[in-house]
Amino acid sequence: MAAIGKRKRISHLLTNNITSNNGAASSARSHDPRHAEEGGSNGRFVEGSIVRISLENFLTYDSCEVYPGPNLNMIVGANGTGKSSIVCAICLGLAGKTSVLGRGDKVGLYVKRGFSKGSVEIELYRHEGNLTIHREIQVENNQSTWMINGRHANLRNVEEVVKGLQIQVGNLCQFLPQEKVGEFAKMTKIELLEATEKSVGPPEMYNFHCDLKNFRSKERELENICKEKTSFLEKMNQRNERYKQDVERYYEKKRHLDRINMLERKKPWVEYETARKQLEGVKSERQQVKADLKRLKDEQAPIQHKIQTIEAQLKPIESRMKDKTSNAKDVSQKLKNKQEQLDRKRKEIEDLQQALSLKQTEELDRQKRISNTRRMIDDWRAELDKIGSQDDVQPRIDNINRQLRHIQEEKANIESERTDLKREKVNHECEWTRLKNIIKNLDDLMNRKEEKLRERFRDTYNALMWLRENRDLFTGNVYEPMMLVLNVRDGRHAKYIENHVALNDLRAFVFQKHEDMERFMTEVRDKQRLRVNAVIAPAQSCANKPPPRPIEELQCYGFFSYLRELFDAPEEVMSYLCHQYRVNEVPVGNERTKAMIEIVIKESQLRQIYTAEEKYTVRKSSYSNKTISSNSALKASQFLSLTVDADERRQLEEQLKATEQKLHTLDSQLRSLDERHSQLDRKDNELRNEKKVLSEQKGRKRQLEQKISTKMDSLKQMEQSGINLQEEEELTKEKIKTVNSQKVNIVSDFVRLMEERAQLNMDKVYLALESVQLTAEKTKLETNSREGSTQLHILEQKCTELDRKKITLLNDCKALMKKAREICNLDPGQSDVPQDLHTAFSQLPDTLDEIDALLHEERSRADCFTGLNASVVEEHARRTQEINNLTQELEEKKNALDKYRQSISQVKERWLNPLKQLVEQINEKFSDYFRSMQCAGEVDLHSDNEEEYDKYGIRIRVKFRSTTQLHELTPHHQSGGERSVSTMLYLMSLQELNRCPFRVVDEINQGMDPVNERRVFDIVVRTACKGTTSQYFFITPKLLQNLTYADEMTVLCVHNGLHMLPPSKWNLKAFQRRTKKIQQNYGT
Repeated sequence: MAAIGKRKRISHLLTNNITSNNGAASSARSHDPRHAEEGGSNGRFVEGSIVRISLENFLTYDSCEVYPGPNLNMIVGANGTGKSSIVCAICLGLAGKTSVLGRGDKVGLYVKRGFSKGSVEIELYRHEGNLTIHREIQVENNQSTWMINGRHANLRNVEEVVKGLQIQVGNLCQFLPQEKVGEFAKMTKIELLEATEKSVGPPEMYNFHCDLKNFRSKERELENICKEKTSFLEKMNQRNERYKQDVERYYEKKRHLDRINMLERKKPWVEYETARKQLEGVKSERQQVKADLKRLKDEQAPIQHKIQTIEAQLKPIESRMKDKTSNAKDVSQKLKNKQEQLDRKRKEIEDLQQALSLKQTEELDRQKRISNTRRMIDDWRAELDKIGSQDDVQPRIDNINRQLRHIQEEKANIESERTDLKREKVNHECEWTRLKNIIKNLDDLMNRKEEKLRERFRDTYNALMWLRENRDLFTGNVYEPMMLVLNVRDGRHAKYIENHVALNDLRAFVFQKHEDMERFMTEVRDKQRLRVNAVIAPAQSCANKPPPRPIEELQCYGFFSYLRELFDAPEEVMSYLCHQYRVNEVPVGNERTKAMIEIVIKESQLRQIYTAEEKYTVRKSSYSNKTISSNSALKASQFLSLTVDADERRQLEEQLKATEQKLHTLDSQLRSLDERHSQLDRKDNELRNEKKVLSEQKGRKRQLEQKISTKMDSLKQMEQSGINLQEEEELTKEKIKTVNSQKVNIVSDFVRLMEERAQLNMDKVYLALESVQLTAEKTKLETNSREGSTQLHILEQKCTELDRKKITLLNDCKALMKKAREICNLDPGQSDVPQDLHTAFSQLPDTLDEIDALLHEERSRADCFTGLNASVVEEHARRTQEINNLTQELEEKKNALDKYRQSISQVKERWLNPLKQLVEQINEKFSDYFRSMQCAGEVDLHSDNEEEYDKYGIRIRVKFRSTTQLHELTPHHQSGGERSVSTMLYLMSLQELNRCPFRVVDEINQGMDPVNERRVFDIVVRTACKGTTSQYFFITPKLLQNLTYADEMTVLCVHNGLHMLPPSKWNLKAFQRRTKKIQQNYGT
């Protein structure tokens, strides 16, 4: 770094007043910054620049005042000294949100530990007088108290004042804290455009952009409304045309209905006249019928007298015929009874004869059985004589029994041995199934891990699928993402691995050779556009590198293992983790470790420690040599809790293979036993058959003797049970003779009753002949009388019908007259048709048939006009009015749309042209900066559709190698250092277009390589130190040697240590005098 004496502006040194282990800094300045607006050779502050920052009990500071310069302010200090605390103070002191900083979400967390409140005071430059904003933060309730120039204010007042000075701490183009550096590259083109407009554009540019987006939204809304209303108007016109036709049809139907009404009014009059004429005709016909009826009645009187005389003679004859019929019926019933008695006697004789026949058959069967039994006994006796001596049979049977016992014993042994083998086989099969299920469960765990990878990191999963299909493209070992190949031995320990290894590395592919990784990244990242991570394993393996000391030495503190011993991994993967994350040096403890954590930190000299639920990081201050520790709670495991023990799986597979071999051996032994068992079964069957034959020979003689004895007993019984057929025949004949005697008596009674019934029937016939003669005479008289009676009856009916018809017609006439009066609205006494109706009636038919025909025709025509009523006319008129209103409304909307389009055109011209010029200026600076670094970059205004104002964005494209093309700046395509360079140069491109009073960039050079860092630093100094630029804060923990500095720079060095002077005792001039004295003494 250049010597202090060689610069006009002296760097301000921030000193530290230590009251605890945490450092805090304060500052002093060689001149009074409150008079910074007086200028001088140091340049002028722009409106809203920061001239003073005062901190009290804020983060690492007890008390501190910082006096930045008007141009480039470089805040330098080692990590942990409090550089970013100044950035936090600027943000929170100017009403910024804690979310902008990406640290704690509660403002109380920014108060120094051990204090109940802290404060931030920022003094801003203004031409009419500086503005001081004071914020006091309460830890207890996370509330803040605000003051502006010593007067109490609220948050809204502060935000309005800050906004009026064009300060935007939420805009990454103006305020880029350390935790948000990576988010700049993640900004979309649209977000980057809006941030740029707010940062360097004219005040009205962003407002114009918002107006255009609102105008475009309203324009689309009006266009949609106009389209909808136009479409609706067309449909209404079409519908109204249909209604117009309905109206014409309605009036045509009304004409038909009017004619139907007139026909219905004339019809009752025509009906009345027709009915009146019919009534007159009925009266005349009735008088004639009555005269004919009187004449016929006089002619029929003598014939009726003769018929009555014959009827008186027929009555006694019919009475005697009924008596004869009744007597004949009684005799017939007696005959029926006698016939039934004869049938019963005949059945009794048949039963006696059948019983005798059965006894004869039974005796014949007995004789046959006796004969057959004697023949069987003779045959058995002959066979018994043939059977000789059987002395050798029993020894042969005994020999066979011995052989059978021997076979049974051998079979029992085989069966026992086979049972043991089967039991052993079942046990091995169960073991085989158990091992198979365990291996399947382990495979399922791997599938679940892959499914979790697919859900959370789809690009990584797609790259994994491609790798599995193309492994032959690689010459060295390539390992799948670490979260798949790492196998935690105990799932409870997965949280330690996940909290220790970064998530990006957990989903990274591990390569043995660099050219394999280049080939892989070219395919999946450049061609397939997948966001994946890849790492190279160290050339020299670190997988088996021993820990600095055995774990046994640390067990007294509760440590039970190093991280490396908690999981299994392939050698290259383990080597990378040991090299990158020192997993072989980080111990894991338990609750005991947590309880004695201070002793552990003090005595163990460990840099990183894990307890049951927390992670501790320990380091030594480079200033005070004191030990500083920080702790954080462990996050729950998400990926590695599903564990698969590789050794266990290998052992399981070996056990499965041994079990399968054992099962094959057992199957062979069982087959051999089954064959031997079958041979013994065949031998057993042969011996048993031979024994059966011998046993049958031995028992045959005894069996024959028993059968002969049994049959002899049966023969004696059959011979003693004989029947005397002669006695049975004599007894049956006597019984039949007695029955026949009884039948003779019954037949005598039957003949007598037959004769009696015949006499009754003869008497009945004589009476019937006499009755027929009288009936014939009566019929003749009735026939002669019937013709006159028929005519008489017809006339009586006709006369009755005419009376009824007369009454009906008379009532009809009255009803029709009443109906005619009512339908024509006439008075009750009026019977003549009015003249106006008479004229109308004269144009209509005069007969009912013609009227009915015409009515039918008119009704048919009227019925053709269906669905029509008076509402059709009203609806047509209403819709016509609606169409007129809608046409007027549509015209108003179109006029409004034209006005919006005119407004859009005017605002667009006032927004787009300056924006293009602004982007062109940014692009010119950005391209120049990249050319100066032997790289290429450009910035352009990008939009897929010129009319979609919410889709406009700023696109940054860069290339850092001559062999590649320009690529859009994204969070994934460029490396971290390349993104940092691009971000820094873009911010510097905005610096000379200053509309904001200051910019803050915190530790953006951390990821840069030395060459790019030097180039970027030169550009920052050259740009930010121009007199026309706004204030710039550049925070960095380290600087390269021999950098180029400018007189306009202000270097703020942040120190941290035990022996720092308090702010009240620090004097820059005294420090300068002492420095000069030391230099002079050293020079002498």
